[in-house]
Amino acid sequence: MTIQLVNEYGKVMMNSEVISTLAGAAALDCYGLVGMASRSQLKDGITELLGRDNLSKGVEIRQEDSQENGQENEVHIDLYIIVSYGTKISEVAHNIQNKVKYVLNDLIGLEVHTVNIYVQGVRVSQ
Repeated sequence: MTIQLVNEYGKVMMNSEVISTLAGAAALDCYGLVGMASRSQLKDGITELLGRDNLSKGVEIRQEDSQENGQENEVHIDLYIIVSYGTKISEVAHNIQNKVKYVLNDLIGLEVHTVNIYVQGVRVSQ
């Protein structure tokens, strides 16, 4: 899937994997996050911790058409994460949401409508 950004200079077409990688890298900078989890693999209640080269597997990008708010295309991001034991999960999730929205707006000018956080597990960070 490609996402189209329109500015005064023209159109920019961007693959969703680029946005997924940027969102995953932004999330990893946040305190309390152990890593990204695979969104498709959950076996025996244990999630796989993804490395930096597979960040896009823990991120899902959706683009929906909506004329209600005056925006043609709303971008929604789902992040599947593993948090560190002993941290307040709601604060970690809130920090990740803010960081991902800020980074995507600052780097590529993408207005993200929602950032949904799915906590797949809790691990002791090393």
